[in-house]
Amino acid sequence: MLPSASLGAVKGEQFFGLYEPAGGTAPDIAGKDLANPIAQVLSAALMLQYSFNLREAHDAIVKAVGKAIADGNRTGDIFKSCRGCGAKNRHAGDGRCDCRGDLIVE
Repeated sequence: MLPSASLGAVKGEQFFGLYEPAGGTAPDIAGKDLANPIAQVLSAALMLQYSFNLREAHDAIVKAVGKAIADGNRTGDIFKSCRGCGAKNRHAGDGRCDCRGDLIVE
């Protein structure tokens, strides 16, 4: 669930960077619809903030992810009420997409 940014060259207030989840590719669960998309979504938010200087868009995404989690959209790795329960990857992502009204930045 940890986003990461490897930042390089600086141009004004913008950084060149490589943005990816810190947890790696998880080949053992590839194609099983189990991977938690939070780190990927938050890594994209970091890209908007640092490479494109879009702080409001970053903040909106972080807020939407927090809202989706608070609303119960969780994958099995962070769903605690019962073992084996929780949303599949695509459903947890849908929960974040349902917050898209919060992502409008003017």
